[in-house]
Amino acid sequence: MSEQSFDLEQYNYELPEELIAQEPVEPRDSCKLMVLNRRVKSIEHKVFRDIKNYLRPGDLLVLNNTRVIPARLYGKKETGAKVEVLLLEKNGNDKTWKALVKPGGKIKKGNKLIFEDNLVCSVVEHLEDGSRILEFDDPNFFSKLPRIGEVPLPPYIKKQIDDPEKYQTTYAKNNGAVAAPTAGLHFTQELIKELTDYGVNFTEVTLHVGLGTFRPVKEPDIRNHQIHEEYYTVSKSVLRDIVRAKANGKRVIATGTTVVRTLETIARNPDKLAGRTDLYIYPPFEFKIIDAIITNFHLPRSSLLFLVSAFAGRDFIMNSYEIAKEKKYRFFSFGDAMFIM
Repeated sequence: MSEQSFDLEQYNYELPEELIAQEPVEPRDSCKLMVLNRRVKSIEHKVFRDIKNYLRPGDLLVLNNTRVIPARLYGKKETGAKVEVLLLEKNGNDKTWKALVKPGGKIKKGNKLIFEDNLVCSVVEHLEDGSRILEFDDPNFFSKLPRIGEVPLPPYIKKQIDDPEKYQTTYAKNNGAVAAPTAGLHFTQELIKELTDYGVNFTEVTLHVGLGTFRPVKEPDIRNHQIHEEYYTVSKSVLRDIVRAKANGKRVIATGTTVVRTLETIARNPDKLAGRTDLYIYPPFEFKIIDAIITNFHLPRSSLLFLVSAFAGRDFIMNSYEIAKEKKYRFFSFGDAMFIM
C-alpha cells in the first residue's frame, strides 16, 4: 500500500496485552525513548532523559498545560439507584456541563442526581450522541470536585493509581481536560531546568483533551471519519515565540499530538487564537509549523496514529511499532515515548 493509504486496516496492528502500560515508570524521565529520523529512516533506542542529545540551543519546545479534572462522579438518583457521571466539558457556563452517564438508559431528562457534599444536578437535555446536559445547583460546584470526584483513567488502564498526580504533567495548570496530554508525562521539573539551562526555549498552549481522543475509528476509509472537537487557546506571546524560532532557523517541537493539532490549527487560522478545533490530520498533510514531535505509542486504528503517520510516513511508523513490540516498549498513556525529528 502507498504511504497515503486511506484504508483503515493499514493502520492496524496486534498488541499483546502485557505491553499496555498500567502505571508510569519512576522517575518519569527514565522511560524508554525511540528516536526516529524521518529523513534517513533511522531508529535509535534511548532513555527519555537522553532527549537533550537530540535538542539544540534555540529549539522551541511547546507544552500543553491543560490539567485533568476529577471528572468521574459517583452518586444516586432520587430513587436511590446508583449512577456514574463522567463530565466532558462545560456547556456555556460553570454550572452546566455535557456528560456521559451510567446506566444511560435509566437516566432521563428531568431526573435529579445526588452526590456527596450535598451536590445535586438536574438532567436538562438528552443529546443525540447519548450524552446529557447536566445543570448543577451549586455555582461553586467545581471547587468540590477534588473532594468528591476521581481523575478518570483511560479504559485500557485497569489498575488504579495511588496518586492522581501521576496522571498529570508536572506543569499542568489550566483545568478542563478529561484525559492527560500524555507525551508530557515524561518531563520532570529537573529535566525541564536542565534543558532550559542548555538553551532550549519552552512555551505553553492549552488544549483540553477530550474523550474523543480514545474513540476508535470505524470508517473503512479514514477520510470519512468525523474527528472530535477540542477547546484550545494560544497567547500572542506563543505566536511571537514561534515566529522568532522560525526566523532564527530553529525547530518548533510539539510535545504531543494535542500541541500538533493546536499549532497547525492556528497556522491555518492565525486570527483565531482560541476556540474549538476539529482539525483532522492524516496522510498526506502539509505541516506548516511543526518540525519535530515528542509522542507516545498510540492505539491501533486511531486518529493519533494517522497523525504521526502523516508526519513520518505510514510505512516507517508501522515498522517502528513492530520494532517497539519486539523490544518490549510499553504502549499508550503510561507507556514509553517516541521522538520524531
